[in-house]
Amino acid sequence: MEFARVVGNVVATRKEEKVRGRKFLVLQPVNLDMKPSGSVKVGVDAVGAGEGELVLFATGSTARQTHLTENRPTDCVIMAIVDSVDVKNERVYDKAEEERSE
Repeated sequence: MEFARVVGNVVATRKEEKVRGRKFLVLQPVNLDMKPSGSVKVGVDAVGAGEGELVLFATGSTARQTHLTENRPTDCVIMAIVDSVDVKNERVYDKAEEERSE
């Protein structure tokens, strides 16, 4: 699993039957400093994430192990919306704090 920020949406009116009805989001992987790290990815949204949210995603065969993506041609899935992250007893991310500062 990795962290990413949702930075956009993908609209595809013609899709393979097995992914029809699935929402695709553009993900920018981030490190623990919440700074961009790595290449942008497109993931199937299994949890109702929205633009700007910090999420956990999985790639490869693991991406096909959620209820929504099982046996579907998926290489990246968003499987959690992050509320907070603590590392060595220090809060490095807090969704509620971020929302208050906006």
